[in-house]
Amino acid sequence: MPTRHDIRNVAIVAHVDHGKTTIVDAMLKQAGAFAAHQQLDDRMMDSNDLEREKGITILAKNTAVKYHPKDGGAPITINIIDTPGHADFGGEVERGLSMVDAVVLLVDASEGPLPQTRFVLRKALQQRKPVILCINKTDRPDSRIDEVVNETYDLFLDLDADEDQIEFPIVYACGRDGIASLTKPEDGTVPQDSENLEPFFSTILEHVPAPSYEEDAPLQAHVTNLDADNFLGRIALLRVEQGELRKGQTVAWIKRDGTISNVRITELMMTEALTRKPAEVAGPGDICAVAGIPDIMIGETLADPENPVALPLITVDQPAISMTIGTNTSPLVGRGGTGKGADAKSAVKDRKVTARQVKDRLDRELIGNVSLRVLETERPDAWEVQGRGELALAILVEQMRREGFELTIGKPQVVTKEVDGKIHEPVERLTVDVPEEHMGAVTQLMGVRKGRMDNMSNHGSGWVRMEFVVPSRGLIGFRTEFLTQTRGTGIAHSIHEGHEPWFGPLQTRNNGSLVADRAGAVTAFAMTNLQERGVLFTDPGTEVYEGMIVGENSRSDDMDVNITKEKKLTNMRSSSADSFEAIVPPRKLSLEQSLEFCRDDECVEVTPEAVRIRKVVLDQKERARSASRAKNA
Repeated sequence: MPTRHDIRNVAIVAHVDHGKTTIVDAMLKQAGAFAAHQQLDDRMMDSNDLEREKGITILAKNTAVKYHPKDGGAPITINIIDTPGHADFGGEVERGLSMVDAVVLLVDASEGPLPQTRFVLRKALQQRKPVILCINKTDRPDSRIDEVVNETYDLFLDLDADEDQIEFPIVYACGRDGIASLTKPEDGTVPQDSENLEPFFSTILEHVPAPSYEEDAPLQAHVTNLDADNFLGRIALLRVEQGELRKGQTVAWIKRDGTISNVRITELMMTEALTRKPAEVAGPGDICAVAGIPDIMIGETLADPENPVALPLITVDQPAISMTIGTNTSPLVGRGGTGKGADAKSAVKDRKVTARQVKDRLDRELIGNVSLRVLETERPDAWEVQGRGELALAILVEQMRREGFELTIGKPQVVTKEVDGKIHEPVERLTVDVPEEHMGAVTQLMGVRKGRMDNMSNHGSGWVRMEFVVPSRGLIGFRTEFLTQTRGTGIAHSIHEGHEPWFGPLQTRNNGSLVADRAGAVTAFAMTNLQERGVLFTDPGTEVYEGMIVGENSRSDDMDVNITKEKKLTNMRSSSADSFEAIVPPRKLSLEQSLEFCRDDECVEVTPEAVRIRKVVLDQKERARSASRAKNA
């Protein structure tokens, strides 16, 4: 079978923050992808604002470098897919792997294989992709290279890798400095026998198979991703499996439902570094972008009109977490941050608050996000959105918020399924790294959440690694409490582990809420008296409404409070009347923390300016009647 030796397709997969994007930066720079005068940022592949803020990769992206071999041979194009490390964005990983012929598994020289390493490696082994192991960050003072390599071998055996897959080459690298070597350096040092990534490039050329194809085979190209352009409209990113794709060519478009229609390729582009450049032809193994098909979807096939043969659809894991997303129904809807003044009116001019706008936006998200589901609910202005995890859904809400949407978000729930007549719920494998003194607190925390310990190891450096299998419900609201118990030192990562029989009721939040009993502006006088009752979430001057949660109660039940109470003025002078008391700074909750804080009868109001937690039923008397009915029943 003929092969194309001028091209290699490889994906870089790893756990969160093990250095994928940094090493891709170094590859682009050393391959001469940029001119000397160009201003370069760190983490160039993380082009999304949210990716830069959170320091994680959310969307799989491709780049291409022209590598010039040292022996003077013809330049070789290396297509690199930078995939997310977080399991919540697993749909992106699965799409990325469908475009490549091998993977580079990046592992931190200190942390070793973690849950997401297991996740991305399992996907690669299932698709029979060859693996190159890259031990990154060898210069970390706490690096333990030999142990990490052995742990990686154990992981391969654990995932039932065959003999060919387990005979992988190992590269040692410091991605930040752009240095790689095939010789193991001392722990905590940069490789000494190299000055660049040349050994890494040569290992990719040697061990990544060149794309093979059948001569004179009809066209087959697989759509793996979508993009948009203001001038060209929807752009489909695809890999050509067989035949050739040309600009202006008429091709058969095979849709997901099996129907076939003929379309014309108006624009064909190939990636060079971080930009797409017009091209005339794309051959087998090429990763290219085409325009001219407005309704094309991920997983569909472009084929020869005379002999259309569909490629298999891309399949992804089922969703595990769901939340209800609906229009904003609070009294402050459409009124900006404070609801007062001319600035607020100008800020809310382009506000998106209607059910139609929210539904259109969710439908648009479904086009490019294969791991998301949107289901109808009993209410016409709310939808159940299912995804891989809490973070993936929180990222979607954050993006909509920045686009001007006002939303009401329900408490995250797990997606259950029935097996042999019994309800099964998703479970997670949680890996926790904590200092030894916090081990008891974490074990107690997991006990309440019905987690069972599978493994515990002590590296002898004062840190303990523990592995738990815990229901996904138990991890909703876990991270905030975990960071509090470990004084911010603990590191926790989880990965979906399948489904197990329902674990029974869980009580994860012990404290109740402080609920505003009337509308108005928060006063410092009221906050001074209420801060003994618990932790407050609002600043003085913030506008609140009845049913809005303004703090966390120190007791287990909810308490209705008047946080708008003003100090009564008199015309009598008193030496003690003007005494001042310090107000404890309120706790500011992010969107993710607010979703974690919610109870079943609470929801989160999200606007471009503010995130507020509120009761589902705002009226105080109606809530009391409902509680009374539930108690009597």
